[in-house]
Amino acid sequence: MKTIAIIGGGITGVTTAYALAKRGFAVTLFERHRYAAMETSFANGGQLSASNAEVWNNGATILKGLKWMLKNDAPLLVNPAPTWHKLSWFAEFIAAMPHYERNTIETARMAVAAREHLFAWAAEEGIDFDHKREGILHIYRDKKGFDHAGKVSVMLAKGGLPRRAVTPAEMKAIEPTLAGTYYGGYFTESDSTGDIHKFTHGLSLAAVRLGVHTLYEQDVTQVNSDGQKAVVIVGEGAAQTVHTFDGLVVCAGVASRNFAAQLGDRVNIYPVKGYSITVNLRDEASQVGAPNVSLLDDETKLVTSRLGVDRFRVAGTAEFNGIDRDIRDDRIQPLIKWVAECFPNINTRSVIPWAGLRPMMPNMMPRVGKGLAPNVFYNTGHGHLGWTLSAVTAEMIGNVVASN
Repeated sequence: MKTIAIIGGGITGVTTAYALAKRGFAVTLFERHRYAAMETSFANGGQLSASNAEVWNNGATILKGLKWMLKNDAPLLVNPAPTWHKLSWFAEFIAAMPHYERNTIETARMAVAAREHLFAWAAEEGIDFDHKREGILHIYRDKKGFDHAGKVSVMLAKGGLPRRAVTPAEMKAIEPTLAGTYYGGYFTESDSTGDIHKFTHGLSLAAVRLGVHTLYEQDVTQVNSDGQKAVVIVGEGAAQTVHTFDGLVVCAGVASRNFAAQLGDRVNIYPVKGYSITVNLRDEASQVGAPNVSLLDDETKLVTSRLGVDRFRVAGTAEFNGIDRDIRDDRIQPLIKWVAECFPNINTRSVIPWAGLRPMMPNMMPRVGKGLAPNVFYNTGHGHLGWTLSAVTAEMIGNVVASN
């Protein structure tokens, strides 16, 4: 197998293209946008967060979802209107609850391993992505949340990730700009942050230097395989173009489910919408008043990252509402309010809102491996940890393809 098509030019598609090119494959990457990383990989929370490896398959998540169902500004919002896809996804989500601890440990293990590859690639290719290795501080306002974090820390340690409990005074020393009253926190010094769009764009250029053929503004409409050759069809009608390859890797985010169905596979990805705001720090007071250490607020499910001198990213929430990319004001305002409460010296007059669809599998684990046809592969379904896990899953699928 020598020629490989990759569907999707987000973080997983680009890292997969890079990993396969490194292994000597002739790679063609298809992306429907004009540039790489223009959808879910455009403006996420910016965290490379092994400390956020806890999967969501537990009773507490379900109870919170039911509690918040009719609250428009809730961190977790589920549209109660039933669809077969949504019902089947949640049924499998509940079925995966017995594997909560095992999957959390495995996710942590993968996240720790991913750093080695991602940092090495960035250094080798000279990619500037506003990388800050200042750690991530998880903050808790009550004993219940803090105690749960202690149990999660035990699982993370089994996955190879140490983190330590910190007092409110230690939290203040770690990030002096943080306002408010807290019960305590957990600090992971080895975690880091950066701009996912900058990184993905930089790696896409590096992939081209390695020989990857990038085809942008290519709307893939059909894929199929006879086990020997894989066919990628772009466009429709008279504008249709047919490309043939030895193999195919699907890295298409929330569109992966549809492509998998065309290839005879079931990849039960559900689109879980997340929101972010990028606050432009246009004055000195805002720049001084913004944190350098990344935060994760477990109560509000918000994360932060400092992107260079003059940008501050806040992201989070989870919305189960199908393929819906609308940016809702009632979902953005809580993020702006949170900034005002936790970092009152930041001026929020210049805020850029964004929304993206996380491709989530019911067990919260990425789908990495072969499909039904021997020349079809998947690297998709990374959920809320797409960037964090991308480098290691690219290496994993690279090894699978190379050994096929």
